[in-house]
Amino acid sequence: MDFLEIAQKRRSLRSYDPTPVEPEKLNYVLECARLAPSWKNGQCWRFIVVKDQSLREALADTLTDDNPGRKVLVQAPLAIVLCGVPSESEVWENKDYMMLDAGLAMEHLILAATEQGLGTCWEGWFSEEKARKVLNVPDEVRVVAITPLGYANQVRNPRPRKSIEEIVFKGKWGEVE
Repeated sequence: MDFLEIAQKRRSLRSYDPTPVEPEKLNYVLECARLAPSWKNGQCWRFIVVKDQSLREALADTLTDDNPGRKVLVQAPLAIVLCGVPSESEVWENKDYMMLDAGLAMEHLILAATEQGLGTCWEGWFSEEKARKVLNVPDEVRVVAITPLGYANQVRNPRPRKSIEEIVFKGKWGEVE
């Protein structure tokens, strides 16, 4: 599968089969995340792999009440929590590179999971403080995102995407030619 096929195939999945993720596939997606680019090569990301059912249930309780991801974190065979270490990155000209770097690593992980036939769903609506307590994350580390990881128990159709003409300018903002 080439990169465009992976990008086209990726979906946010809300239903998972209980089949465990093979260790070699888990290691592969984590290795792909490890290789993501970062501000000044700071590599500020950390990943917590949560296999324990009771920990995933506690993690699900950190999500907002109306978030469908609550059941998904319990249903999937594991969850991966993305953390960022601000001291290993910078804010420059009001740009928080820790968040960008962490996002790049998570994007690598999610696309690698798709390549391996695994599903994910980027979760961001959760209480960071509650997640920090559940996972014993130190105060100086940010909990950025959570994703279930497992085999899909559903097929999701592509969502509408804006056309290239709507999102690409040539030369200056607003110029299309």
